[in-house]
Order: sequence, then C-alpha cells, then structure tokens
Amino acid sequence: MDKPKATPKDVFLWIGAMASLYVVAFSLGSLLFSYIDNAFPDALNNYIDPYSGAMRFAMASLIVLFPALVFMMRAIRKSALNDPSREAIGVRRWVLYLTLFIAGVAVLVDLITLINYFLGGDVTTRFILKVGVVLLVAGGIFLHILAELKGYWNREPKRARAVGISVGILLVVVIASGFLILGSPSQVRLSRFDDQKVSDLQNIQWQIVNYWQQKQKLPVATSDLSDSISGFIAPIDPQSKEQYVYESTGNLSFKLCATFNAESRVNAQSSARVPEPAGLKGGMGLEQSTWQHKAGQVCFERTIDPELYPPYPKTRIL
Repeated sequence: MDKPKATPKDVFLWIGAMASLYVVAFSLGSLLFSYIDNAFPDALNNYIDPYSGAMRFAMASLIVLFPALVFMMRAIRKSALNDPSREAIGVRRWVLYLTLFIAGVAVLVDLITLINYFLGGDVTTRFILKVGVVLLVAGGIFLHILAELKGYWNREPKRARAVGISVGILLVVVIASGFLILGSPSQVRLSRFDDQKVSDLQNIQWQIVNYWQQKQKLPVATSDLSDSISGFIAPIDPQSKEQYVYESTGNLSFKLCATFNAESRVNAQSSARVPEPAGLKGGMGLEQSTWQHKAGQVCFERTIDPELYPPYPKTRIL
C-alpha cells in the first residue's frame, strides 16, 4: 500500500500549528518569568521596565496565537477522523518528532542548569521557580506530543478536549494576571504621560542649571532657555499642551511643577534611575526618588549648589 502524500493543506496546517505552539510556549514562559521577576525582584538588577514591554508582547502573542493553534489542531484532527491515513503523512511525523526533540532538549538543559547552579550554591527562589516554569512548559509539550505520536488523543477525544479546555483556562488566568500588574491600556497610557512629564522636567532642570552656570542668574521664564544654536525649546506638557509651571524662589532656588495622573509606579526605595536627557554627560543623573510624585499637581523644589555646579569661567574675546 502506497504511503499517503501530504497535500498543501496538510503542510500549512502542521507547520502553522507547530510554529504557533512554539510561540505560545515561549510567550507563556516569558510571561511567567515576568511575574516571577515582579514577585521576587533581583537586588542586583536596578532597572525596572515600568511598561513591561516583554510582558505586553507575550500577552498579545497568547491572545492571538493560542486560538489559532486550537483552530488548526481541530482541523488536523477532523481530517484524521475522516481519513485515518492522514496520520501517516511525512510532514506530520517530521514536525512532531522535531517538536519532541526540542522539548526534550529543553527539559534536559533545564535540569543540567538546575544542578549546575545547585552545585555552585547559587540557588534562589526566583531561579528555582523559573526552572520549574521551563520544566512545566517543555515537559508538558513533550508528553503531549508523545501522546499525539501514539494516537492517544484520537482514541480519547474527550480527554483531548478536557486538556484543551484546561490549558485555555490556565492561559486566561495567566493573561488576566498580566492586566492586574500592568493595568488597563488606558492606565498604561496615563503612566506613559506621567513618565514623559518627569523626563521633560529633568531636561528643563538641567537647562536651568546650565543657564545659571553661564550667566550666574536664574531665568525669569522657561522661554529664556530657548537656544537657536542648540535647538533647545522648553517642552510643554504632552497631555494638556500647556507650559510647565516654573518659578524662581531665590537667587539659587527654583521649583518646577506638573500635574500627574497617578502616583509614581516605581517604589520610592528603588535605586532605579530615570535616563538622562540626550546630550547630558558627566554623571549628572538624578536618583529616581528625586522625582517621586503623587497624583495631582506636584512641585519639585530645587536649590543649586555653586560648589557642585560652579559658574563657567568667562573667556575674553579679543
């Protein structure tokens, strides 16, 4: 009896299903890793992504590709029920054995890594949890594909459906947890507005310091900071489109104010830093705690220390 040949439909369904499975598995692992990082922050890693870009991408991938994976696998199983010979096509065996190999290698590497770190005495709760995530995801895929190769899911359609529903519920819970951490899209946008305001105030502050170093006096208004040569123009509030509040409160002191949507996302005890405005060098960065704020209008009081920021020497033009 001749072996059945794969049709273009078979090829695209199997390759599409396995590609979706890989991305879903990777996204699920990445999302769980992000949750572990949030629950058990690394004291040696000072950077905190306030918007969790990796988390958002993983959530989007799961929302789009898991239903696509379910749809393709149902089409494949329906085709196999109508024509059992489709289980013997070459593309099916190739992609299943390849996936089995990749999942098996991931499990072995995971165990080797765990033992290596254990022998080195560098085993933390966050590391063990991440190892467990890899073992759970890769091990689950390995067992599922092994059962697929043995035709178990075709013989037990009710159990296949139960496993699919269980995985779906798990992913819904995992994705919902991401929204609890990130907040709604509208909340994320408001937070991005707040961070842009902090960045703008930083930029204005350093321009004021530079202005004082150049002229030994504070500007009357932020418009005095405009420089046609450097191209600097004092930024405005990106949300309200109004000027930020600036007021000189003494010969060396001033305040900058902005209206924020919410309290700072980064904990006040965090040592994470807000990036300096482009073009500023010399280690003049400020601690993130300097810019902690509540919701509503907040004013940041600043006083220039002439010893830390001495006036620039005057140059004589002949």
